[in-house]
Amino acid sequence: MKKLGTLVKLVGVSLVAAAVTQELRKPPEERTWHGRVAGFVPYDFRVPSLDKVKETYWNPDKPQIFSERVLGVGWGINFGRLYKMARECRGCETCGQSPETDQGQSAA
Repeated sequence: MKKLGTLVKLVGVSLVAAAVTQELRKPPEERTWHGRVAGFVPYDFRVPSLDKVKETYWNPDKPQIFSERVLGVGWGINFGRLYKMARECRGCETCGQSPETDQGQSAA
């Protein structure tokens, strides 16, 4: 398990290095400090606004669970969407709960 942690750190550092290198290879006036490494992994090194942080990490109406990180390399988790999905799941057959009993009403 220790080797896996080391590998994850190595990959993370490599992605950051690749993103910074990608930006530094551009002329200064063309550097945006956000984009994708190898056309796949998103990165953003701009200072995020509070609205951007909220939109990324707490947006229950956005259908995606994973979105681009507001700062750094990779993806972030939309906890608002997960919360909404959990609330919607209440009453589904998989959970075994019914909406009536969950809200304190009898299931008669």
